Amino acid sequence: MTDISTIRRILKDNHRVAVVGLSGKWYRPSHFAAKYLLDHGYEVTPVNPAETEVLGQKSYANLSDLPGPVDVVDIFRRPEEVPALVDQAIEIGARVVWMQIGVVHEEAAAKARAAGLDVIMDRCMKIEYARLFGGLGFVGVNTGVISAKRSRYLPY
Repeated sequence: MTDISTIRRILKDNHRVAVVGLSGKWYRPSHFAAKYLLDHGYEVTPVNPAETEVLGQKSYANLSDLPGPVDVVDIFRRPEEVPALVDQAIEIGARVVWMQIGVVHEEAAAKARAAGLDVIMDRCMKIEYARLFGGLGFVGVNTGVISAKRSRYLPY
């Protein structure tokens, strides 16, 4: 379990994020998270061989193709894909490997830590940023879009 002060430090000090598995489909969690990070001052670089551009950013096939340094490798892939991504993160000099909700790989995490990287598993950067820096309301959202009130425009 990673302590809150470590998560806060990572989010505060690391603003260049490579999002592995970033989808161009607006309804995918990776898309929501990346858009939120862009809107909050982070540089987001998509890493997805199936995309050429996502959220106005050029997409790259793999981490080794990135044109410049990144601080965080944010992984939206299945756990069995994590070891190869950790190897690439170490190779490119990333500072943090962040595995999204549902993504846990203890052996790969140990390898990343041994190489000097911070590791976060089974957490979302968007959620953690909002939680620690004031973007979540009492019930977990502060968008003004979700309401318990019935719309007067819907026929139910």
